[in-house]
Amino acid sequence: MNSKEQNIPIQIILAEDDTDDRSFFEKALREIPILNEVKMFENGEVLMDYLLESHSSIPDIIFLDISMPRKTGIECLIEIKNDKKLEHVPVIIFTTSFTRGLELEMKLSNTLFAMGAQDYIRKPAGFKDLKLAIQQAIVKHTKKNSLKEEGE
Repeated sequence: MNSKEQNIPIQIILAEDDTDDRSFFEKALREIPILNEVKMFENGEVLMDYLLESHSSIPDIIFLDISMPRKTGIECLIEIKNDKKLEHVPVIIFTTSFTRGLELEMKLSNTLFAMGAQDYIRKPAGFKDLKLAIQQAIVKHTKKNSLKEEGE
């Protein structure tokens, strides 16, 4: 990233129905050394209403929980990737551990990648690991943007 880009905050969206998880995510964002602004939504329906409004700004990255009321993260992912205005936005699936076995979780993550998700992250149990996972996802995203801009 060049110095001009460092002064522009990364626009982040989190769609997560758990109040505590939203709070931890926001706290982690405040503690990482990346300038950011975050908007949070408690369910997929409210998220998609916001994203599909013609005057809403396009985020730089979206973190989606899979299990949300009204509209799941999977339904949101499908809608995001089918919308011309949003299809290029990186979507990170950010979910609690999958309890039905590693093989099924791998199939789920592969399906999500095939649907357009850029990453699949299990929510870490500890705050330090949560902060690191969020930071790594953002850095990975910003590197892609920097490379894309340099190549154009």
